[in-house]
Amino acid sequence: MTDSSEVKRTKFAVIFDMDGLMLNSEPVYRLACVTAASTLGCSVTDELYHQLLGRTEADSEDILQTYFQGRLDVATFRRMWGENFSDAVEKSGMEKKDGLDDLLDVLDARSIPYAVATSTGRERARHSLAAAGLLERFEAIVFGDDVRNGKPDPEVFLKAAALLGTHPSHCIVLEDSDAGIIAAARAGMRPIMVPDLKAPSEEAARAAVVIARSLREATPFVLAMLG
Repeated sequence: MTDSSEVKRTKFAVIFDMDGLMLNSEPVYRLACVTAASTLGCSVTDELYHQLLGRTEADSEDILQTYFQGRLDVATFRRMWGENFSDAVEKSGMEKKDGLDDLLDVLDARSIPYAVATSTGRERARHSLAAAGLLERFEAIVFGDDVRNGKPDPEVFLKAAALLGTHPSHCIVLEDSDAGIIAAARAGMRPIMVPDLKAPSEEAARAAVVIARSLREATPFVLAMLG
């Protein structure tokens, strides 16, 4: 596995989001978020939390600053949120989404390379992937702090394609968030959406080539696109 150098060029590749797509981490993140906000005397609604899905930590902080208008110490909140999440992972581990291992096995059997393109920062993302036994499985990983512009900007996906040595038009992207699907479409890739906490927005639904209920349901579509 590498997160910094190019690997063998190939015609096709698959790029995976992480939280909510490969890992059943969003309920853990959400509880950690709500608990941290409550401790600081604030409330995080579903509508607000949904705005944070698929966003980098920096973008999330901007959203929170705008929403709370100084009523929340965002730096303290982010620290408490991260600590709550890490404690939960240490206690209970990290659950993988149904069908992930089988899909990765199929890609391995076909010698199709695959990467992670996540909005989550390096330290926390590596921790989550390691807890799920996935850290060493991917040929490339692009973290949220590896890019200047987070999703829905396409930068994270374009970096992943470059690391895999694959043209963006030959990349299939699996995503659960609106921001991620829109980013993949803007990158000129083939987005498959597997919604997690919320239904796709109209814009994301238009951008997705396929909307599947699970990774297991998405697998035949991935294989069809790979030919």
